Amino acid sequence: MTAQSPRPPATPAQALSAMDDLIAASLVGQQEMAQRLGLNVTDLTCFGYVIQAGENLLTAGDLATRVHVTTGAVTGILNRLERAGYVTRRPDPQDRRRVRVAAEPTAVARAYTLYEPYYARLNTLFADYSPEEIAVLTDWFSRATTLANAYREELRDKRAPTDET
Repeated sequence: MTAQSPRPPATPAQALSAMDDLIAASLVGQQEMAQRLGLNVTDLTCFGYVIQAGENLLTAGDLATRVHVTTGAVTGILNRLERAGYVTRRPDPQDRRRVRVAAEPTAVARAYTLYEPYYARLNTLFADYSPEEIAVLTDWFSRATTLANAYREELRDKRAPTDET
């Protein structure tokens, strides 16, 4: 299908079903990618955020917020990533009590070697869409991510049901 070809009609229910399939495939895929890199999925997710940040190094608190774990949990994640050679911790130049997390170039290269063929295929898929359609996809992905994070926080804020009346 080219960017000029009309898209087949779809209902919101069909879109939700397709999204569920993508999420399931992504979850299984991330598990397999993590195993190939010798990591668990949470550690791989944190490493992905570190790579995404680039030279704008994240703090442990930044990572905890993005992955929705406690700062204590992120300390354990960073310890594992550091031992495995994926990240280093650097003192924050503005606040020596804080550290910033940097990706190790060799680890980034390993991750890119694994992910690049998949991303190349995704870019080929994106080539089938017009710039306007890609803008809609980007908007939808961004808004759906915000919605998912907000809903997850809402669920965390609710008290677990108890047997008390």
